[in-house]
Amino acid sequence: MLEQLKDMICEYVETDRNLINENSRFMEDLGFTSFDFMSMIGEIEEKFDVEVDERKAADIRTVGEAMEYIKSLQD
Repeated sequence: MLEQLKDMICEYVETDRNLINENSRFMEDLGFTSFDFMSMIGEIEEKFDVEVDERKAADIRTVGEAMEYIKSLQD
């Protein structure tokens, strides 16, 4: 899942995919805007066949938190 998220992240921001890890923060480290993040959430919903609660998505700060949240939706 991390590799799939890295691919998605690189579609939204210019960053070295090798520097992205579970501790990478979307806004501070990767340079996401709120719009970028919410756009990527839509793509996550399609790719992983989940429905994301936008209020919970607003609390996601790191790539690892995003992975945990997606996994919880798939269970």
